[in-house]
Amino acid sequence: MTTWEMLLRLATGVGLGAIIGFERQFRARMAGLRTNALVSAGATLFVLLSAHGFNGATADPTRVAAQIVSGIGFLGAGVILRDGFNIRGLNTAATLWCSAAVGALAGAGMYSTAAAGTVAVVVVNTALRTVARSVDRPLADAQDALYAFHADTDDAHEAQVRALLVQSLTRTDLRLVSISSHDTSPGRVQVRAELTGDRRDDRQMESAVSRLSLEPSVTSVGWRTVAQPVETEQ
Repeated sequence: MTTWEMLLRLATGVGLGAIIGFERQFRARMAGLRTNALVSAGATLFVLLSAHGFNGATADPTRVAAQIVSGIGFLGAGVILRDGFNIRGLNTAATLWCSAAVGALAGAGMYSTAAAGTVAVVVVNTALRTVARSVDRPLADAQDALYAFHADTDDAHEAQVRALLVQSLTRTDLRLVSISSHDTSPGRVQVRAELTGDRRDDRQMESAVSRLSLEPSVTSVGWRTVAQPVETEQ
């Protein structure tokens, strides 16, 4: 195999991994564009090494490639987190595993299969997302839910609390409807926000605001559900 052929396979692995990672990056997941591209590139290089780096009667080109499957498991375990009663990161870990498979296919020169695998991963992470939501809860629980949130802090940390709230929402399906601040006493301020989701999920809401309860500047934090979403005046 020529050097140009190896470079073509490596470029294909990086490119297809980047396509998979773009969707993860857009949804602000822990393993995004660069991580998936690197995983795919690494799998491509390992396959090239196993196929063309060893010679002789005792050489086993499948040995290195086989270790990709188990090796990527350690990387996937690093993005799986326990968050209260929830386990987060399973889908991201599975995506990394698929990125490694796509890279291995590119390293083996199976370009069409690697491209088809990339399309399948992106479709599963996007199109099936809506389907998963529809079957995750009974129909009665699938209506929009509105949450009211508040956190008490001091004037100096008001902007930080607001920023942390917005940042925590990027890892959930909740959307910020409004956010405001109100003085409660000299030097003290209460940050209030309204959040909405496609369905009621109290555990997801608790996960979104739990980070704020650990802030030393936050003296109290709480949330509650609102029966119906607030309608804005036209």
